[in-house]
Amino acid sequence: MQFDMLVSALGQVLSWPTIGYMMLGVIVGLLVGAIPGLAGVTGLVLILPFTFGMDPVPAMAMLLGAFAVTATGDTITAVLLGVPGTAASQATVLDGYQLAKQGQAGRALGAAYSASLIGGILGGVFMFVTLPLIAPVILMFGMPEFFLLSVLGLTMVASLSGRSLIKGLGAAMIGLMLSMIGYAPVQAIPRYAFGIEYLYSGLPLLPFLLGIFGLPEIVELANSRASIAQAGGRSVSRGMVEGVRDTLRHWWLVIRCSGLGIYVGLIPGIGGAVADWFAYSYAVQSSKDRSNFGRGDIRGVIAPEAATNSLRGGELIPTVAFGIPGSAGMAVLLSAMLIHGLRPGAAMLTTQADITFALVWTLIFANVIAALIMISCSQQIAKVAFLPSNLIIPAITVLLMMGAYMANFSIGDWVTLICAGILGYWLKQAGWPRPPLILAIVLGPIMEPALRISLRVHGLGFLIRPMALVIIAIIVFVVVRNIMRYYREKRANAENPSAGEGFELNPPLSVVLTVISLPLFLAAALISLGWPASARQFPLVVAAASVVIFSILVFVDMRELRAFIRSKGGIGSSIRASIDQGKLVAAMPMFGWFLAILAGALMVGQEITLILFVMIFLITRAQCSWRVWVPYTVTITLLIFVLYDRILNVFWHRPWIPIRAWLGV
Repeated sequence: MQFDMLVSALGQVLSWPTIGYMMLGVIVGLLVGAIPGLAGVTGLVLILPFTFGMDPVPAMAMLLGAFAVTATGDTITAVLLGVPGTAASQATVLDGYQLAKQGQAGRALGAAYSASLIGGILGGVFMFVTLPLIAPVILMFGMPEFFLLSVLGLTMVASLSGRSLIKGLGAAMIGLMLSMIGYAPVQAIPRYAFGIEYLYSGLPLLPFLLGIFGLPEIVELANSRASIAQAGGRSVSRGMVEGVRDTLRHWWLVIRCSGLGIYVGLIPGIGGAVADWFAYSYAVQSSKDRSNFGRGDIRGVIAPEAATNSLRGGELIPTVAFGIPGSAGMAVLLSAMLIHGLRPGAAMLTTQADITFALVWTLIFANVIAALIMISCSQQIAKVAFLPSNLIIPAITVLLMMGAYMANFSIGDWVTLICAGILGYWLKQAGWPRPPLILAIVLGPIMEPALRISLRVHGLGFLIRPMALVIIAIIVFVVVRNIMRYYREKRANAENPSAGEGFELNPPLSVVLTVISLPLFLAAALISLGWPASARQFPLVVAAASVVIFSILVFVDMRELRAFIRSKGGIGSSIRASIDQGKLVAAMPMFGWFLAILAGALMVGQEITLILFVMIFLITRAQCSWRVWVPYTVTITLLIFVLYDRILNVFWHRPWIPIRAWLGV
C-alpha cells in the first residue's frame, strides 16, 4: 500500500504543470539564496500568494522547491565573496572563501553543489523511511536536553578556535550576552537595551551576521587591491569536476554530515544556522589532519553543505507528523498546508500519505534540479573571483547594506552592521574566532527558556536524566580530546603554526579585547541584580561563567603579551608591530566609506547615497573610465529601484533632506 502511494506521488510530481511549478520555485529559491539578506522565508512569502487557487500538490511543490534549495543558492556569495548569503552558509565561508582566494572557486562550488545534492536526496529518503518511527525519538528530548545540546554545540564550535579553546569559549560568552539584549522571554523587562527602542526586540541576527563576517572581508579585499583569487587561473570547469570528485572521495563524510543535518532538523527551533556549524565542527573533530581547516580544506565546504541541505528533510518530519514547524520557513510552509486544506498529523501519514510522499519527491527532485542548474552556470559565476577587487567592492557593499536593512527596515540595522564589522575585524586580527560568537547569539534564545524550565521542573536533577548524561559525557569527551590534540599539535607545529580562523597571534589586540570584556561582564551581572528572578537567572549564569573564563584569559593574554614584547624589543615597537600586523591603519579608509554611507543615508536617503557611493568609488578608488562606471552605476540604480524599491517594497529611512520627494520619484 505504501509503495503504491509512493509511485502515485512520483507520478503527480512529474506530471505537468506540477514539475513546471517546482522548477519555477527552484529558480526563485536559488535567486533568493544568492542575494544576502533574502532568507528562504522571503522566497516562501513572495511565492505564497501565487499558489492561492492551485491544487495542493502543485502548490506545495512550488513552495517546497523554493525553500529546499535556498541553502544551495547562498553558496555563491559564501564562496566567491566571503559573505554568507543566509545564516545557513556561515561555516562554508571559512574554507570556501579561502579556496576562492587560491583560485579554486570552481572546485569549491563543485564540491558544494554535489554535497548539497547528496545531502538533499538523503534528507528526502530519510523522511520517507522514518516518518512512521520518529515520534518516540522526538519525544525523548525535553528542555534539559535542548539546553545541554546547545552547550554541546557551543563547545564543539569553540573547540575549533585555533590556538586557544578558552578564547573560543570567551567568544561564545560574548555571543550569549549579546543574545540577551531586548525583552526578557517571560516578563516584559528590557535588558541591556539602555533605553534604545531599536534594541527592545533584541539584537537582529542578520545585520550582525553580515557585519561580523562580511565587512572584514571587504576591508581585507580593499587592502589587497587585487582580485579575490590570489592564485592563478585554474580552469573553472576542471575545478568543478575536481570538486565533484572530492565529494565522492569523501562520501563517508557526506553521509555522516547529512545524518547530522537531518538529526538537527528533527529538533524544532534549532535550524540551519546550527546544523552547518555542527557539521563543520564534526568534520574537524573526526579528521586525523585538521591543520588545513580554515585556510582552504575542501572538507570544510563538503560537510556544512551536506548538512544544511539534508536539514530540510529533518525539518519536514515534525512539521508533517505533529504540526510542529522546525523553523520559521517551516512555519510558513505549515501555514500554506493549512491554506490548501492539508492537516498535519495522522491524516498526512494515512489518508493523505500520497501528498506527504509528493513532498518527499519534491525535496529530492528540487535538489537535483538545483545542483544541475548551479553546476552548469558556475563556469561563468566562478569568474567573479578573478575580477579586480575595486570592481567587486561596490556591488558587494550595496548587497551587504541592503541585506542588513531587510532585517527590520531600520537605519539601526546599518549601525549594527558597521559596529559588528568593526568587532569582527578586531576579533579576526586579534586571533579570536568568530563562529562561536555567532552560534551563541543563535542558541541564546533557545538556551535561556530551556534552562529556566529545566531548573523549575527538575532542579539540578535535570543533569542526571539519561539523555542528559549522554550529552554531558559527549561534552566532556570533546573538551578533553581537543585539549590533548591541541598540545600534540603545538609540539608538532611549534615552528610552523596553523593558519585560519582563530590562529592569528596578536597579543596586544587580544589583551585590549579581554581587558574591556571582563569589567563589562561584571557590570552586566550587577545590572541584572535589579531584575526579577526569572529575568536575571540566565544573565547571572552567563556572567558568572564569563568572569571565570575571562579571568583565565587575562592570565593567558598577559603571558603571551610579555613574550611578544620581548620578541619585538620593547613596548613601543611591539605596539607598532601589533598595529602593522593587524592592518588597523589600512582598514580605516574602508570603514570610513561605510560611515560615510551611513551619514549620507541620514542626510539625503539610502537610495541616493548608495548610488553616489558606487559612482564615486569607481571614479576615485577604482579609477575606472566612464565606459565602466556609467553602466555599472546604471545597473546598481536599476537594482535598487526595481528589485528593492518596487518588487520587495522596501520601506526606506526618511532622510533629513527628502530629495526623492522633491524630485517626485
